[in-house]
Amino acid sequence: MNTGIGIEALEISAHLMGEQRIIYPTLIWDENETILIDTGYPGQLPLFQEAFERAGKSFQTLSKIIITHHDLDHIGGLPSFVAHAEAPIEVISNAIEKPYIQGERRIMKFTDEVIASMDSWPPERALPFKRLLANPPAAPVNTLVADGEILPYCGGIIIINTPGHTPGHFSVYHQASKTLIAGDAMVVENGQLLGPDPRYSIDLAQANASIQKLTSYDITRVIAYHGGLFEDHVNQRIAELASQL
Repeated sequence: MNTGIGIEALEISAHLMGEQRIIYPTLIWDENETILIDTGYPGQLPLFQEAFERAGKSFQTLSKIIITHHDLDHIGGLPSFVAHAEAPIEVISNAIEKPYIQGERRIMKFTDEVIASMDSWPPERALPFKRLLANPPAAPVNTLVADGEILPYCGGIIIINTPGHTPGHFSVYHQASKTLIAGDAMVVENGQLLGPDPRYSIDLAQANASIQKLTSYDITRVIAYHGGLFEDHVNQRIAELASQL
């Protein structure tokens, strides 16, 4: 990989809504661009600023944000990131996810059933969700991308549609480092790479079918948003998952 290009999984850990939650957004950079893939939960801007510094980058170098899909833990920080930037940040996603990211449609997983059930939740969990329903995180999407599109930044970034977790979910392949930023298309649990989490997939059959697309790429490591880095015979493991799911 070109020595001027960097990629790092940022470990963001915080106690939120009554639970300890850890996520792994990805930072990619070169001499011209600093690109963040997904933005965490609302209120995590200071944690991201610290994580940027640990990676050797100033938060103010952030030039582009790619949003893989509109779940709360991926778009929650977006408005504050855009608001606190010294220079305009280009927000990149796709046409399916755009209206949810911009707050024009309700987050899909906030179904009527989920909203009705909030009254039975512990207050420390229910109240933040109710506030978010009333005032969801939202920011404009500036650039739309399509399946197979190659973004000419940081050694090449390929958009791979991997729907199922949400209808417009996509993963990102960083060509220079042969890294797949999986979003929620796969997870890492106990050091093992697994398929999509059935509990959070809107269309599990479609999410499982999306794994087959990933066998077309030469992948040396995966960064899963939930679970972090996996580097053990990655192509072989993805092929195994594709044959099982």
